[in-house]
Amino acid sequence: MGMHDFDDSTDELAWSIFRYALNRVKMEPPLDGPRTPEELFEAVGQTITEDGLGGEAALEAFTEHLAPACMSVDHPRFLAFVPGAPTDASMLFDLVVGASGLCATSWLDAAGAVYAENQALRWVADLVGLPDGAGGCFASGGTMGNLSALIAARDHARRTRADAGLEPPTRWAVVASEGAHSSIDSAARVLDVDLLLSGTDDDRRLRGDGVRAAIGSRPDGTEVFAVVATSGTTNLGVVDALDEVADAAAEHGCWFHVDGAYGAAALVAPSVRDQFVGIDRCDSVIVDPHKWLFAPFDCCALLYRNPEIARIAHTQHAGYLDPINESGDWNPTDYGHFLSRRARGLPFWFSLAVHGTRAYAEAVERTLEVTRAGEAMIAEAPHLELVMPAGLSVLAFRRVGWTQDDYDAWSRELMDDGTALVLPTVVDGTPALRFCIVNPRTTEDDLALIVARLA
Repeated sequence: MGMHDFDDSTDELAWSIFRYALNRVKMEPPLDGPRTPEELFEAVGQTITEDGLGGEAALEAFTEHLAPACMSVDHPRFLAFVPGAPTDASMLFDLVVGASGLCATSWLDAAGAVYAENQALRWVADLVGLPDGAGGCFASGGTMGNLSALIAARDHARRTRADAGLEPPTRWAVVASEGAHSSIDSAARVLDVDLLLSGTDDDRRLRGDGVRAAIGSRPDGTEVFAVVATSGTTNLGVVDALDEVADAAAEHGCWFHVDGAYGAAALVAPSVRDQFVGIDRCDSVIVDPHKWLFAPFDCCALLYRNPEIARIAHTQHAGYLDPINESGDWNPTDYGHFLSRRARGLPFWFSLAVHGTRAYAEAVERTLEVTRAGEAMIAEAPHLELVMPAGLSVLAFRRVGWTQDDYDAWSRELMDDGTALVLPTVVDGTPALRFCIVNPRTTEDDLALIVARLA
């Protein structure tokens, strides 16, 4: 059998794969957990061989041994990091994307896919409050989304300065808060710019005065080209004072970027929308549907107020690309730091098209209800103490009297017995526990079960 010959054995393999995928979507997912390389080698051995294992044997190696060594981020008690909770529709349509032979680099090669993705992007842009001309693309995740936005911001600053006849500064810099995601520091290192960290207020929010102080204390010869605010910090769910930060950025002629990878999804929920006042003033923003908008990994919505600025910064030039560039079509590759690209926004689009936006609002509100119930459980338990009031759908709390070793042992025990994944974090230099609730299938009973294990 050749690699591209669809014969009877391939047909049988296809049905085996479809059955596995359908069963996985329908089942209550197991938590599962990692295995050592030695354990996995003992189970499956060397899987890449000269003659191949054959389809059924390779699938069995995955389903019986490799898949159980991967944690199910859609398990209702997977509460570490920022989990995922893709809808059944989005997971099933991911199979269609994989089977369709798509490369969604440009309008030429994937006009239908880009059209659908752009409708999903427009819905996110409307949630943010961006104008009709706003647009962007789907990137792989928050790290690439933040980097792409800051590339566009610096390119715009360079061009603006050059057009004004000014010499480039000695150093470029970005201002962000102490609670900003690690990807902002990573982007600054990739861009070889300085990161100026601003302090936060008593509620851990970046405020306008903090931005002004950071800009005012910059070294001589350094020019700040962008200010980054966070709408839902990963660790604690804090939403910065976006309106104030926008004011400060505007006063200093800086690009205003909002990292809403986790938290900006809550714009769909009326109960917390007032926390995001000022987000509509951003020059760029990211929201990761694979976090709290129920899409499969990997999917980051990257949006620009003025996409032309991003297009100038990101368009790649080569003889074979120039006909595409000159067409004037909407090419996703013009808006992020990539060229070849999977149509990663399509499963998100399909789920939105199937369920409608009202269902999304109801699902996010449900996670917020469970978060508030968990907050009350923790507040009522004498042996537990909240670090701070719930930040969106994040709960951070401590077990009175516990050390780092206690947290680590408890967390490992819960993972090993398949109960939950709840990992320790660090807040103000001391260990704590953290729930991040983005799965509508997570219930009050799930949290009560975990809290009871802390008694």
